[in-house]
Amino acid sequence: MRSLLNPEEDKANMELEKPQSALWRAMKRFPFREPEFRDRRPAAQAGFLLLAIASAVFGVMLTLVLVYCISIPQMAELERYRPNTTTELYDIHGNVFGSFALERRVVVPYSDFPPMLRMAILSIEDKDFESNGGINPIRLVGAAYEDLHSKGKTQGGSTLTMQLARNLFLSSEKTWGRKLQEIYLTLQIERHFTKQQIFTLYANQIYLGHGTYGFEAASEYYFSKHARELTLPEAAMLAALPKGAEYYSPVKYPDRALKRRNLVLTEMQNDGKITAAEAEAARAAPLGLNLETPVNSEAPYFVEEVRRQLERDYGVEVAHGAGLRVYTTLDLDLQRVANKAVLDGTATYERRHGWKGHLQNVLAQGDAYRHPDWTQPIVVGAYFHALVVDVQPEKMEVRIGTQTATMGPADWQWTTHTKATDLATVGDIVYVRVTDTGKPVAGPAGLKVVLEEDSGAQASMMAMDNSNGEVLAMVGGRDFALSQFNRATQAQRQVGSSFKPYVYTAALESGMKVTDTVLDTPTTFQTPSGPYTPHDYERGNFNGSMTLINAFAESRNIPALRLADKVGIKKVIEVAHRFGVTSNLPPFLPIAIGAADMTLYEQVGAYSAFPNDGIRIEPHFIRRVVTPDGAPLQQKAPEMHEAISLDIARQMMILLEAVVQHGTAARAAAMKHAFGGKTGTTNDYTDAWFIGFSPSITCGTWIGFDNRQSLGGKETGAEAALPMWMDFMKVAVADRPDEQFAKPSAPKKQLEVQPATEGEPPPIIVKPPDYPEEGYEDDMPKPRPLPAPVPPPSYPPNNDAAPPSSVPRPKPIVIQPSSAPPPPPQKPKTVTIPQ
Repeated sequence: MRSLLNPEEDKANMELEKPQSALWRAMKRFPFREPEFRDRRPAAQAGFLLLAIASAVFGVMLTLVLVYCISIPQMAELERYRPNTTTELYDIHGNVFGSFALERRVVVPYSDFPPMLRMAILSIEDKDFESNGGINPIRLVGAAYEDLHSKGKTQGGSTLTMQLARNLFLSSEKTWGRKLQEIYLTLQIERHFTKQQIFTLYANQIYLGHGTYGFEAASEYYFSKHARELTLPEAAMLAALPKGAEYYSPVKYPDRALKRRNLVLTEMQNDGKITAAEAEAARAAPLGLNLETPVNSEAPYFVEEVRRQLERDYGVEVAHGAGLRVYTTLDLDLQRVANKAVLDGTATYERRHGWKGHLQNVLAQGDAYRHPDWTQPIVVGAYFHALVVDVQPEKMEVRIGTQTATMGPADWQWTTHTKATDLATVGDIVYVRVTDTGKPVAGPAGLKVVLEEDSGAQASMMAMDNSNGEVLAMVGGRDFALSQFNRATQAQRQVGSSFKPYVYTAALESGMKVTDTVLDTPTTFQTPSGPYTPHDYERGNFNGSMTLINAFAESRNIPALRLADKVGIKKVIEVAHRFGVTSNLPPFLPIAIGAADMTLYEQVGAYSAFPNDGIRIEPHFIRRVVTPDGAPLQQKAPEMHEAISLDIARQMMILLEAVVQHGTAARAAAMKHAFGGKTGTTNDYTDAWFIGFSPSITCGTWIGFDNRQSLGGKETGAEAALPMWMDFMKVAVADRPDEQFAKPSAPKKQLEVQPATEGEPPPIIVKPPDYPEEGYEDDMPKPRPLPAPVPPPSYPPNNDAAPPSSVPRPKPIVIQPSSAPPPPPQKPKTVTIPQ
């Protein structure tokens, strides 16, 4: 009976009552066990149709598997996989002083991961790691259920092996296709590798924040110790990071990090890995961070020069990711002396000119303000830009990072101001020098600083070994954190009288002798651009007839111009080029007294030829480069040639020694050592130079402003640059008190030069597509990529540029050269250039 109240139900019943085809009824009765369907045509048709449908579904599934897996790397690639590792720089004593990397990683074996760390990782990341086949079906089903009901893909459900597969080979996109690829790769990894091998790969690969990859690198960064030395709370803290290294960063978000660490400890306790007492004691412990000293802090400009050379010679990927060991020419002890000499020298210059003020105020930024140089270690003698947090007439409190210091009237006495309120206000940025770190006094109360000034004056220094051209120390400016522009190699500045050695060399080559005379009298030269009437540093003071020795030692301008005019300015320029000067030198007479722009690098390399008996060796920064396996890479020998003859070099040494003995650099004679050199001062005192040498070391210094403003009256090379040179050289030659320059009758000097390295070609970098950049769970945000390297600015430099850093790149597979033992190091060969 049809219902009058529910017409929809009646309609459905009518549909069911419609006659159905025999084929459809047969399909519904599959597999046709009833007698009525046996040996009948509908059953055969239904069976064929169902078989066709099943084949189609299978084909589609097989096609999907092939589509998603066809581009997956084979396990053979993983067997030779070498993750990106850090390139390390060593000084001549074997000390590591710098590094750079696409991924900061230190690869260590399984045995270097202590049991406590391994248990912590497995308790929070994959409890069944030792027993599962790489896939946890329960976690996968649970994650899929959550994804479906949340209308998104928020749950990862990944085991440790699945995380490894994703980090090594796959992108971080959240798709079912990527998950299928991940499962396939996981099964392959589990088939081909042992659990220890899988854990080792994972523990060296995973991203753990702040540019560190792997637990060894993270342990060194966060706690300044090796992973094998970690305590239980420290191991739990590192194990907490794979979930979200930036989100749970103990540096940025200590509260989050503490909660996550304690969760790891609770899981370890629940798993029976630690006792309740151990867990409670560890949860009560602070984070205990001990961040390692920033890399590249002692010789940052030198490191940048090495980086540029490696990129030119071997390419960016190899230079940053192949884990090269670079044995450089740097002497770290002398580099520290050079750093101090430059900083103290510029501070002394600033004090001579009194307090100027003009301080930047950052009060509006509040507690969020961080100065770039606050990343440097706080040690005695270091200079920092400090934030003024409190000012009273008798005291000034400043902050450097998290530490504070209080200055009294004695700490700013040099300014001639008696009250701190006359010097600064709250929120100002002042320049200070650390006189006491307060250690071993606990807390920041022991930090002591004195007030200095940073008005913008810059300085640079470079020192090299005369015998082989190795650069021993380099300083490119006062503060690398503020300006990466290298004033030793990139800044072209007027050289003043430090150009005169090339003029006098040309005169001696023309047949003159050092005892010949030249007039220091008023004169006018006829030049293509018109009459030119020069003057000396001391206007109106002329000495008449002078020997070349005295005219050079006293740096008289008119004698130098007379000599250049006599031999021809083009001849002088040709001589300068022979000394390795590559800067543009226009053929105008004022070039003879330093009107040309040159770099400190050029000047130091050129001057080293004089104590080398005329032989110039190109200054260089690298001795040799080897792969992680110890195989040396191909490397060119430094360029070397005879710039001037032995006779001319010995005569020029008479002139250069006279400058120190009784000339413009006579104050250096008090050091009672064999020295030679030349001062340089430019018009309006915009640049001050001193380039000098001992028999073994050549060192050059420069001071000036980037915007070429005047240093101030009487700021000559002898006044502003020479003291920095003396501070450096008195340490550099302290271990060789008896060295002397060659006598006129001595045989030609022999030099030891590192020969070219006939080593392996650079490693081959193979980059599979769509490799991930970080090791993150699916539900955590990825960190922002690092900025691209800052190119060297054109003059004038941009002091606001951020420090250069490397861009994370796709993870390459590094095919290393043969692991055969490297050949023994080549001995320097003795080279004598005939006269």
